[in-house]
Amino acid sequence: MSAARDDLAFVNRQSFIELHARERASTLFDNGTARELVGPFDRIESPWLPLQGVTPQADDGCVVMKGKISGRDAVVVALEGAFQGGSLGEVSGAKLTVALDLARADSENGKPTAAVLLLETGGVRLQEANLGLAAIAEIMAAILGLRRYAPVISVVAGTVGCFGGMSLAAGLSSYIVMTREARLGLNGPEVIEQESGIDEFDSSDRSLIWAINGGEQRYAMGLADSLVEDDTGKVGAAIRQLIETGVPTQHRSSQVAFYRERIRSLDPTRQFDPKELRASWQATGSTNGRPMITETGK
Repeated sequence: MSAARDDLAFVNRQSFIELHARERASTLFDNGTARELVGPFDRIESPWLPLQGVTPQADDGCVVMKGKISGRDAVVVALEGAFQGGSLGEVSGAKLTVALDLARADSENGKPTAAVLLLETGGVRLQEANLGLAAIAEIMAAILGLRRYAPVISVVAGTVGCFGGMSLAAGLSSYIVMTREARLGLNGPEVIEQESGIDEFDSSDRSLIWAINGGEQRYAMGLADSLVEDDTGKVGAAIRQLIETGVPTQHRSSQVAFYRERIRSLDPTRQFDPKELRASWQATGSTNGRPMITETGK
């Protein structure tokens, strides 16, 4: 009966992955507190895409909402993976940066405002390459500015994953939440195969991809703070828990000596099995004094 109840709960759950960006963002707020900023009816869209024969989107694939989560002020920025692979351009990058800067300004003025980044993105939008790169740099600076006052939480659910420059932005976050379906890495499998050949990385080998970049592996190696099921309620619960936890005593990106020692201990002359690497990193400690959120959904 227990297994039957578990199966029924899984079938009846609300998938977070299947929601669009605006729906994902709105589910996280306390009832009646969310309002969208610079929405689609403001029609602030990319001026560069039409010049290259690409139809723009009225919100440039970036949804910004402000409200309260667990009674605390918060801003949520969600990237729409279905539009240009969730890539960042001039407009979407500016929306994300300004949202973080305003949250920092509120926090500095005694109104702590957490930020939640729903990242389904391949990184910089190729059609706006230099502008996208500049946007990534501004986003990273904005995260560093805010995280001193309030937690910045990056959520990677699927199916696009989080790659490129935005994976660096996620790495600067106070906390990272992932599902098993999610992927997080600097270079995507297709890019690695294209540049270094199939012997280096076979992008058709899905088991290998998730064994290296998947949510379960990232969580087990201490590179993500919460591993949740693809369930809207459980994703929201993990985010609320992290907001209530507050700013960590030490951010992961500040642990330079710890990660240098981990890398120094690796033998670059041989190929590591992902499970072997996971066990090795777990043996050396995965949090280095940071609060690790227990796995949700088991």
